[in-house]
Amino acid sequence: MLLSQGRLRQTILALTLISVLACSFLLFRADIFEKLPVPRQLKSEVLSPPKPTPLYKAAPERGPDITDNFPRATKANSSSALPEIPSWNKPPQPHVKEKTPLFIGFTRNWRLLQQVVVSYITAGWPPEDIYVVDNSGVMQSNQKGLLTLQNPFYLNYSRLTTLLEVNVLTTPTLLTFAQLQNFFTYTALEKEWEHYFWAHMDSPVVSDEEYEEQEQYRSLYTRAVTVMRETMQPDYGPLAARWFAYDRLSLVRTQAYVDVGGWDTLIPFYMTDCDMHERLWMRNFTIEDAKAGLVYDVASGIDDLEIFYRRKPTSAKEEEPPATVMKPDGRNSPEYHELLRKLDEMQRAKNEDKAGRNTWQSAQQGGQGEPFYRDGAGFEQGISMTMNFGRDVFEAKWGRGPCNLREAGVGENDAWRLIPGWEKEGLQRQARKDREIGMKQRQKKQKENQQRARS
Repeated sequence: MLLSQGRLRQTILALTLISVLACSFLLFRADIFEKLPVPRQLKSEVLSPPKPTPLYKAAPERGPDITDNFPRATKANSSSALPEIPSWNKPPQPHVKEKTPLFIGFTRNWRLLQQVVVSYITAGWPPEDIYVVDNSGVMQSNQKGLLTLQNPFYLNYSRLTTLLEVNVLTTPTLLTFAQLQNFFTYTALEKEWEHYFWAHMDSPVVSDEEYEEQEQYRSLYTRAVTVMRETMQPDYGPLAARWFAYDRLSLVRTQAYVDVGGWDTLIPFYMTDCDMHERLWMRNFTIEDAKAGLVYDVASGIDDLEIFYRRKPTSAKEEEPPATVMKPDGRNSPEYHELLRKLDEMQRAKNEDKAGRNTWQSAQQGGQGEPFYRDGAGFEQGISMTMNFGRDVFEAKWGRGPCNLREAGVGENDAWRLIPGWEKEGLQRQARKDREIGMKQRQKKQKENQQRARS
């Protein structure tokens, strides 16, 4: 039965009133619920997401602790307690008339540094001419003895200066390779050295004891002095450097490096040597090879450096006096060849290491809590990133990545002026097309000017 029109209006009105009352009730209940206290734990879980917490990388495996690789020096109180330099390799007395400073830069790995210093001393280089440059970036911490052996940036300052009697210069902060090279040149200028030598800290040397010149034996040092004297002749030519086994040992003519503006510090590590040498060649300076002895490239240290002195590391008890356990060998002895065998083996191991040639740089992980502490793995990662940045800068500077700039037709004045990737065929084709269009436009304009002039 259909509802009458009046009844229908009453029903709609009643339903509308019920809906309004229901909504009012729900809003009232929600207002009460908001005012009710909520447990703190429930608030943090429901009303806001949890605060992020740091997530850490897996800790790198720490290798075994290192030991000092010059046991006799750890017990010595003076240089006289060290073995004597082999008589055939002792420095000339008196000192040669020329100044022969040798820079050896150090950032990390004390065993390798100590090994290379000892090797130069026993190859005849006067200790007073050796300058270890402490580029560890720890300011005076090594000088004050604040770091320990397991710290990658540890350097035994007192042993170098008191026992080995070499010089130590400290950089004010950590320098890149390019900056360190400029530091060498700056120091040479300050001390008025027309020439200086520099060596890698992972490249020990040995005098070639089978070499004789005019039936006379010469140590590595005396042969290096002879090479330097050659370059000092007025008619020698525009020399920049002499390389002994590439640049593992280098002789530098100071003014040549100054004339080209020094090393480009915008290219911090890899490719900065390429940039420097190419710029020297662009200025018609020469870099020539030379020989002075045996130069190695290693990633590890011999466990007892005494082998460089008498080549017979002592195995006697501590209470026995050194004189009773050390017997000097002769020149070109079996012990000498055993030293060469060990160095050859170490060099081969470095070159064949699948993990890379410079794993020694990040081998140590100690030093936590000491001044200027740096995470070893993080430091290595940062250096690697800086190296990659330098490669990018080199490519932007010269418009190409490969090192052979002059062969590609690049000159000194082309720096920072070349289009990136300018050697690519597509860019070359477009450049030729642009030149043709430009030539036609110039010819057209020239013709119009001639016609205008006739009229």
